[in-house]
Amino acid sequence: MHFVTPIWLLLLLVIAAVAGVYAVLQLRRTKYVARFSNVDLLASVAPRRPGWRRHLTFALLLIGLSVLTVGVAQPTAAVRVPRDRATVMLAIDVSLSMQAVDVLPNRMDAAKKGAREFVDLLPPRINVGLVKFGGNSTLVVAPTIDRDAVKREIDKLEPEDSTAIGEAIYTCLGSITTFSRAVTAKNDKPPPARIVLLSDGASNKGRSPMQAAAEAKTEGVPVSTIAFGTDTGTVDLPGYGPQPVPADKTTLREVADATGGTFHTAASAEELRSVYANIGSQIGYTTSHKSVAWRYLVIGLFFTLAAAGASLLWSGRLV
Repeated sequence: MHFVTPIWLLLLLVIAAVAGVYAVLQLRRTKYVARFSNVDLLASVAPRRPGWRRHLTFALLLIGLSVLTVGVAQPTAAVRVPRDRATVMLAIDVSLSMQAVDVLPNRMDAAKKGAREFVDLLPPRINVGLVKFGGNSTLVVAPTIDRDAVKREIDKLEPEDSTAIGEAIYTCLGSITTFSRAVTAKNDKPPPARIVLLSDGASNKGRSPMQAAAEAKTEGVPVSTIAFGTDTGTVDLPGYGPQPVPADKTTLREVADATGGTFHTAASAEELRSVYANIGSQIGYTTSHKSVAWRYLVIGLFFTLAAAGASLLWSGRLV
């Protein structure tokens, strides 16, 4: 919790001092009664006090004043709010190894389904682009808020030969730069951006993934990676039969770590859904501090009124 005007919290010291004075006065009164030799006479000449009720009334008043003081200091609480703007590039591996069925119905179909759900998770004002990569990398959809356009192109993705993870990252960075220049006014900061790369990780074409990761770090664009498949995945290639295509999680983890992104695995469709929900939460929302002073003012007023009501009920007066 943060306070906009914490200087008002010094009033709590005054309230604590009042409580201390009250405690001292009660002790002195107790000692005075103990020294009075004729207790029966004291009872006849001294008015009967409400005892514990008086202490309860004072306690309610102190609590009310304390809570009101906290409210006056304007406390704030961290809340999650949708981002007003950001750019997310989805890079989807369409290599033949993504046809492996260790993630049902197969890696690529699971990736496409998850990508569609991910697009719907993001706040409406976030721009989403799509890149596909096999042996080459292609910008399919430039960053846009048109979710349906992105999902239509995701559905059209077809398998291709080879895997070029590094080229996919470079294509995403190029699209982010072009889009940022087009939408950013002079002297304004460009909107934050992130790449979400879906692959089984076995890069074998183009520039290296780590070279691309270094460029992404320089540009300040985190790359979150999702590794599809297991170590026992296989794919049937015409003329070759079943071929092992274990997921290369090491490469994808290194890319994420090097750029400040996050690494995830997707060994099942259920796990994939939770991964997308997690990434969507990171990208689509930011933390803001919202004033919650009204809560303390209401509670403090309640305790203060309770103290006044108790005093009127038990002693017929406010003070």
